[in-house]
Amino acid sequence: MNLTRRVLLIAAEISLAVLSCAQIAERPEPPQVRATNHVVSLTLHAVNENGRDAFRFEGAVVAPVIRASPGDVLKITYINDLPPKSSETCAVNPCMDMTNLHFHGLNVSPDAPQDDVLTMMAMPGQVLHYSVEIPRNHPPGLFWYHTHPHGESHRQVLDGMSGAIIIEGMERYVPEVRRLRERILVVRGRSIEHDPQAADLSRQVEIPSKGCGGEAEKVEEIFTVNSAVRPRIEIAPKERQFWRIVNASADRYLDLQVDGQTFEIVALDGMPLAYHEPKSPKRTTNHLLVAPAGRLEAIVTGPPVGTHAALRTRCVDTGPVGDPNPEMVLADLVSPGSGLPRADGMRHQAYTPDDRPPVYKPIDVDPFKKTAPDFTVTFTEDKNGFYINGQKFAADASPMTSARIGTYQHWRIVNQTAELHPFHIHQVHFLAYVENGVPLAQPAWLDTVNVPYAGSVDVILDFTDPAIKGMSVFHCHLLNHEDKGMMAKILFK
Repeated sequence: MNLTRRVLLIAAEISLAVLSCAQIAERPEPPQVRATNHVVSLTLHAVNENGRDAFRFEGAVVAPVIRASPGDVLKITYINDLPPKSSETCAVNPCMDMTNLHFHGLNVSPDAPQDDVLTMMAMPGQVLHYSVEIPRNHPPGLFWYHTHPHGESHRQVLDGMSGAIIIEGMERYVPEVRRLRERILVVRGRSIEHDPQAADLSRQVEIPSKGCGGEAEKVEEIFTVNSAVRPRIEIAPKERQFWRIVNASADRYLDLQVDGQTFEIVALDGMPLAYHEPKSPKRTTNHLLVAPAGRLEAIVTGPPVGTHAALRTRCVDTGPVGDPNPEMVLADLVSPGSGLPRADGMRHQAYTPDDRPPVYKPIDVDPFKKTAPDFTVTFTEDKNGFYINGQKFAADASPMTSARIGTYQHWRIVNQTAELHPFHIHQVHFLAYVENGVPLAQPAWLDTVNVPYAGSVDVILDFTDPAIKGMSVFHCHLLNHEDKGMMAKILFK
């Protein structure tokens, strides 16, 4: 290598390092909003800043972390300050800049003024008043909130209109986490399709030049962690930390891995493993596929002295017509006192101890596994859109199916397309136990599950909570697909 080329390479590396540090330094730490007298009260504004839609909270463009306990009420005033005419592109044009909120994964009412994504909608200049009652028996865990206006949800979530919700009490199921440093990691997709720094950003997160799976398109998105590109996470060698990770991307998968370490999983999609299996409060894995909207809560141990480790996502083959999901580095793990900039928004959070005994809900699902499906969801797509059971979503449509409160149902989710689709249903969790007709080695209670292309998943849905009564929805959580029709109504009665 000649001297000139070597100097240029060193200069490029320095530029990337400076860019990374500058981005980290500019990111404010997300504020934490907690309950006063069992009420979590806040005001959010939907705004457009520098051509991107965002949340504004207490004068700053930032999505606060909402922390609540079972029995609390979320009182949220949501003000639509978006411009009357949008300059952005939506899945179904023209963009109307309408918006609302969805409280993803919470077992709460789908009726107004709670988790209603069907009739609660604010046009520019309008205000929504949410009053979301968290049941006293609600499981603890990581949830999240994001906008859900049909036809415009993909654009708003891709722009970053999302934030974390913590329902306190995980220490009741895994006492060890009370003593651990907690990190809330909100992973979002960031479009680089028209970004002049796209090449530099791709190198910064170390996207390989070779494609992933069957993809032929160029990479259009990278991931950020708490809105920063490749931040640094302080963790001492052998230190154990409690990480709570949400895949808040609009349409990208994460196959999470920490170099040389394991995840000691304690909860998935806001559901403690011990809640249904008291004798199995943890599960250990080297990596985990987390669908868009999925969450992972796990204990992570710091790498040995003198080794470099990163939190990364591995290559995900999304199918012959799926979008690129290449491997990339999400964050670097560094020792405390290394002198390197730290990742904003990832500090220790003090717990409010909950001394109530844990509630367990073991369920004998074997009888449901032996019956034919009560309902089948079939995903299809063509050049005109995306469908569930041959139908596109319509706001005035009748519910496609119904479920009686107090029951369980066996559903089969069939994917007749050539790309992955994540299935999500509002208000409830389900046990995913069979994939492509083969029992899963580790069945899991989730609210969002990956459905393999040209394949299927069988689930047992829990409709027993009386709080969920009302009209709700289920859909593909690739939000571009949901916007284009892949959603349907369900009546909980």
